[in-house]
Amino acid sequence: MTDITSEDSRKALCNPTTEAVRNSLSRRNRKQVLLQSFGIAAILFAMGMLFILLGSIISSGYHAFTQTHIQLEVYVDPEEIPADGLPRGGFNDVLAAAMAVHFPGIDLADRVAKRELTSILSNGAQFILRDKVVSDPSLIGQTISLSVPASDPYDQLNKGLVERDTPEQFRRIDDAAIARFDRLKELGMVSAPLNTALITNADSRFPELAGLKGALVGSFWALLVCFLISFPLGIGAAIYLEEFAPKNRYSDLIEININNLAAVPSVVFGLLALAVFIGWFGLPRSAPFVGGLTLALMTMPTIIIATRAALKAVPPSIREAALGVGASKHQVVFGHVLPLAMPGILTGTIIGLAQALGETAPLLLIGMNAFITSAATSPFDSATALPTQIFIWADSPERGFVSRTSAAILVLLMFLVTMNAVAIFLRSKFERKW
Repeated sequence: MTDITSEDSRKALCNPTTEAVRNSLSRRNRKQVLLQSFGIAAILFAMGMLFILLGSIISSGYHAFTQTHIQLEVYVDPEEIPADGLPRGGFNDVLAAAMAVHFPGIDLADRVAKRELTSILSNGAQFILRDKVVSDPSLIGQTISLSVPASDPYDQLNKGLVERDTPEQFRRIDDAAIARFDRLKELGMVSAPLNTALITNADSRFPELAGLKGALVGSFWALLVCFLISFPLGIGAAIYLEEFAPKNRYSDLIEININNLAAVPSVVFGLLALAVFIGWFGLPRSAPFVGGLTLALMTMPTIIIATRAALKAVPPSIREAALGVGASKHQVVFGHVLPLAMPGILTGTIIGLAQALGETAPLLLIGMNAFITSAATSPFDSATALPTQIFIWADSPERGFVSRTSAAILVLLMFLVTMNAVAIFLRSKFERKW
């Protein structure tokens, strides 16, 4: 009887504890499910925003990857373009005559009618014809086939970006101009090939002629200067601080300042470059060399931090084994530790350069947003960069620059994705498992 009573009392004591544990487990499971749900929702939200962003850029930018062209049979009239007068000549008059063949009712003696007719063609059409004739003067007196870009309003019309149902007073081109363009389409003279000029041309006031060549070359020079300065200095500083510097309050202060510099807004580096490199040293404004120096100042803290993290990741046994066989401190660091840390160092460097490629504020402050119609041939020539070119086009009033701005953003994103892919490849290729 006593045993039965004591067993019942133990069960009575255990039941509340068991019930409490069960309730606690159920609460923890609910919290875990709730946390997972929040995590999944956050990821889905971030991916949704990313898709919306990319969708809006692509939907606006893909128009810029094609360009409306007009195919003409041009008679190079010797009276308008004499061989002894090159490169001068009436190239615009020759193009107007080639267009007037398809519109017999237009009198080229009427300047207004002539201007309306030639407005279908880009302002650069006459220079395309000029360059072709100057390169081969034997074309004078012959009829040649010439494909020239259409002007921006007609390019927008051909791409369906101009609503024909919009009242005439609210359109850039009137009904008569649309009728002339439709006439050219009926004759099969209108095409929309791939817009290679987006990459091969430099900037222009006319959207149909504007390209990214100058910005791409300027970004190349700036990143090259940035890499040549920040890479060796950043790695050298990191090796000294991590491997050779004494651990005292001074090294701690330096480390804190490097971490703080990595978080400084980029516009501050632009102000520093404007005051020091341009104001004190007198370096040329708008030059990729100055831009590269500015970006190097920004990138160096990132490289130092990434290099120190890579050096710390090398197991201490590597150092101990090398020292145990008689290697000096320099031999240990440069012969064993540094090669093993190089994948992480390269990854941090490439990510830092990718971040520098997308910076706009410091380059604006040193003047790399000037209107440059040619590509720089050296890092000391005036140039723009991809971010500043996007800024310039986004501020332009012409409608054709809207799609080109989005296209330039896509090109910039492509370079950033490529650089990050290279960093991932280098890490996976050279990384060692311990």
